[in-house]
Parts: sequence; C-alpha cells; structure tokens
Amino acid sequence: WEIGFGGLKFWIRPTAFKHTGLFPEQMPNWDWLREHIGSAVASRTAADAPEDAPEVLNLFGYTGGATLACAQAGAKVVHIDGSKAAVTWARENSELSGLADKPMRWIVEDARLFVERELRRGRVYDGIIMDPPAFGHGPDNELWKIEEDFLKLIDDCMKLLKPKPLFFLINGYSAGYSSIAYGNNLLALKEKCGGTIETGELTIKESSGRLLPAGIFARWSAK
Repeated sequence: WEIGFGGLKFWIRPTAFKHTGLFPEQMPNWDWLREHIGSAVASRTAADAPEDAPEVLNLFGYTGGATLACAQAGAKVVHIDGSKAAVTWARENSELSGLADKPMRWIVEDARLFVERELRRGRVYDGIIMDPPAFGHGPDNELWKIEEDFLKLIDDCMKLLKPKPLFFLINGYSAGYSSIAYGNNLLALKEKCGGTIETGELTIKESSGRLLPAGIFARWSAK
C-alpha cells in the first residue's frame, strides 16, 4: 500500500518479521532533524557552494524515513543498512516521495565496518543518526550485539563529527536500556561542543489520546 505520512510517502508491506516498513513514532524526530538542518541551510550565504550543504550519516537506516526527512530539508545523506532489501525499499520510498534526485547515497554494508573505513578516509559529518538493533547481521553475516558493539560504535562516530556538528540522534528499541543510559553516551559531546541533550520515549497516540510507548531516544544538538 502507498501511504502519505509526516510529509513523505512510503510503501507499506507486511513482512515475516512483523514490520510494515514504517515506524510512525519517529515522526517527531523527523521534524527535529528538519528543524536543525533547515536552520543550517538558511544560515548559508550566497557565496556558499551547493556542496557545502549539511552532510548526514544515517546508520541502520532501514526504509529511509530519517534519510528522506534530512534530504527534504536540504542535507546530503549517506544511508547505511546491512539489508539489501531494506535499502532497496528505502530507495523506492525516495522515488515515491519525489526525492530521488536529492543527494543521497544508498549503501548496503555493516555499520561498524563502514564507520571504520570513513575514519581511515578522514571523512567527517555534520550530523549522525543511528537506530541500532539489539541483535543483527551485516550483509556478509557480520554479527551485531548491542551489549558488545554499541559503545565502540558510539566512540567511533564521535570521531566522525565535524568540529562544529549540528546533531547526534540515537533511537532505541532494545529492552533493558533506558533513554537516560543512551543520553549519557552523549555527555562527552556536550562537554566538548556545548549544546543540549534531550532524552525520552517514542510514542504513538491512540484515538483516545492515550500514549503508547514504542521506543526511546537520546539526541544532542548544537542549539
């Protein structure tokens, strides 16, 4: 099914692992990303070249909601996921949303290996987004366990940020972890660059107005 949601369009499909291709509780994060990218784009001068647009890395990007929101706001985005099917789905969503001509790179790769390679290349980004699962596999059957790999990935990603970054967003769906614990991993960034850390729950509002808990987030911004 084709649906419009959060200013974007998505293909919705039933899957064997009970996902449908969209996490609606992420819409507030998309708006937050648009706000910070939009402010950065608006602050550019006439002398700035198009290649000076904010650069964003989206790890574990799934079907592309955050990637599309960032591109829509004017960022260049590198979208990483270990699943070829998910990356193909994300590209289809970009076409459906009329964003296929935006500067987005779609890469099927293990997130940790990609980040390590980017460090060796000396690449840096204005913003980083990640949505790490509790357990998973990369395209070459690389094993991911959040309790073993998360902190190392965070540390490496901090080194990928530009001297004056815009944001760092972490989403979580792993039982046993809290948004405060995720937020604590961003304290070093706040000490170095100032800014603000926010933590909380991702929710979906029922028609009755009741909020259903659907995940957690922690995010740092330069503002």
